[in-house]
Amino acid sequence: MYRANPLFALFLALVSGTAFALDSDSMQPIELAADSVDFNEAEGLSIYKGDVDLRQGSIRLRGDLVTVYQDGLDPKRVVAEGRPVKFEQLIDKGQVKGEALRVEYEVNSENIILIGDAVLIQGKDSMRSDRIVYDRINSVVKAGAAAKGKQRVRITIQPPGK
Repeated sequence: MYRANPLFALFLALVSGTAFALDSDSMQPIELAADSVDFNEAEGLSIYKGDVDLRQGSIRLRGDLVTVYQDGLDPKRVVAEGRPVKFEQLIDKGQVKGEALRVEYEVNSENIILIGDAVLIQGKDSMRSDRIVYDRINSVVKAGAAAKGKQRVRITIQPPGK
């Protein structure tokens, strides 16, 4: 007989609480720093290479190669690749961190998709899989098969007080 683990429910509540990200993040400008950049205005494409550091409010994304897809001057999608790409964001309950070999950030939907050796961490709790989709607006985190991944999800939840 399967008994629901209250710590697992707590972890899901904590991770799904990431929807309570700082409201001001989406209203902040996106800032990028890199060793080099190639702009192609006609295609709406910017490619940043070498120690790329992207910031928007409390969101920070670091990687080796970051491609920004734009519609005019408005960024629509950001794809980062690295060994690994790392991201972090402040939320009302602290900080969420993640890393993966590839991270895709859909600016309008505010989905962050971690692909390849993906890890999502809040406090001392973590979730690992080959693919994690972090939907900040709808308070939903999917991993493994639920996120169209192929690996099982591994979750570590620390007991209260640790």
